[in-house]
Amino acid sequence: MAEKNMHIKPHCLVLSYPGQGHINPMIQFSKLLVHEGVKVTLSTTHSYSKNLQNVPPSISIESISDGFDNGGFEEAGSYKAYLGLFWQVGPQTLCDLVEKLAKLGYPVDCIIYDSMFPWALDVAKKFGVVGVSYFTQHMAVNSIYYHVHLGKIMVPLIENEIISLPSMPELQVCDMPSFCLTCDQDEDLVVLHMLVGQFSNIDKADWVLCNSVYELDKEIADWTTKIWPKFRSIGPNIPSAFLDKRVKDDEEYGATLFKCDEECMKWLDNKPKGSVVYVSFGSYFPLNEEQMREIAFALREINNKNCNFLWVVRATEETKLPKEIEKESEKGLIVTWCSQLKVLAHEAVGCFVTHCGWNSTLESLSLGVPIIAIPQWSDQATNAKYIVDVWKVGIRAPFHDDDDDEKKIVRREALKCCIKEMMESEKGKEIKKNAIELKDLVRRAVSDDGNGSSRENVMEFVNALFASKSCKP
Repeated sequence: MAEKNMHIKPHCLVLSYPGQGHINPMIQFSKLLVHEGVKVTLSTTHSYSKNLQNVPPSISIESISDGFDNGGFEEAGSYKAYLGLFWQVGPQTLCDLVEKLAKLGYPVDCIIYDSMFPWALDVAKKFGVVGVSYFTQHMAVNSIYYHVHLGKIMVPLIENEIISLPSMPELQVCDMPSFCLTCDQDEDLVVLHMLVGQFSNIDKADWVLCNSVYELDKEIADWTTKIWPKFRSIGPNIPSAFLDKRVKDDEEYGATLFKCDEECMKWLDNKPKGSVVYVSFGSYFPLNEEQMREIAFALREINNKNCNFLWVVRATEETKLPKEIEKESEKGLIVTWCSQLKVLAHEAVGCFVTHCGWNSTLESLSLGVPIIAIPQWSDQATNAKYIVDVWKVGIRAPFHDDDDDEKKIVRREALKCCIKEMMESEKGKEIKKNAIELKDLVRRAVSDDGNGSSRENVMEFVNALFASKSCKP
């Protein structure tokens, strides 16, 4: 903990969008702030706050209304209904929360808000406190949405279009976020408006923080800093036990929708080093039954006797598994959920078949695990582009040429070839070498030694909070 006037403790209200991919990194950033002497109150919606089961007692928990206090998005039934009401009631209930905390003797000095909530900055300005936009997605993805906001990218995109943006590789349509392709559909258009809306007032933010690492994206980070001088990369925001071990006993995020199966760790303990293909497609997007079948048979038909698989299939998805596939066999284990960080950190894991969500991508980069990319939705295709072509730590599994745009299935033979290439070929060895090098790069970024970029940026922000607090009458 840095030396500061500890009797002058700034108070940050951290407001997260109610989704696991959003709240997990914001919880981790909150833990870092607390470790440096900042008081933190973490807030999300009334219904989602029930998932906050393992947040340290040093972080206070409050909630605001999204208009659907019993069931959140599920109660609303659509993004149009959900966001429409949330954007109406959210600002007022956030104001109520700030006033409540002040009456309790804990006046808020800073609101760190998920960038999805640009209206939270208006609330910060209303109360005269520091307003900080926190991006949970990769900065390359944020840049794409920013250029849509500016009118530099016209959506929906045209087939075979090439997209050239400052400080980024050329992107094909297949590398772009899905909402830039399907924005003629009502629900996707609503989400696109929310994502583009992140930039509606961002020029007024006092800080712009991103859950990324400067050394992974130097060019785009430098370009972004020219646009917003107070932009800083402060990631990866994952539990400290898997990075710098700075925060004591920090092994879990503190918010989960699913119960973990701890038996898989015992199963991994009995597998040879680097022999397991770990497969998981995250907490949200559902695979269709045909894609599930192709993955299932690809894993069952791996002909390398030294290659095993661990596959996470959420309980809601289990009915899509082919009847011929056993949940536990000599070569594989299927579980409904697991501690992904513990799995990726296990020496038995040789590669990660993933949807390329940003949190999963950062976890894989932080732990040096090479990736087989099967992006599905949202930002995942852009993340996959960087994984394969920029960082060179993965392979992108191809969709079947004969499938139409709606299907986009990775067939079993294609996935088997990718697994074989990753686990057995010289190219696979080179990819694994690159993954270990990026793991070391990420570790240096959060380290006190060697001028870690993320560490320095976090401390710059914390010191500014303390300086601002001490200047107040």
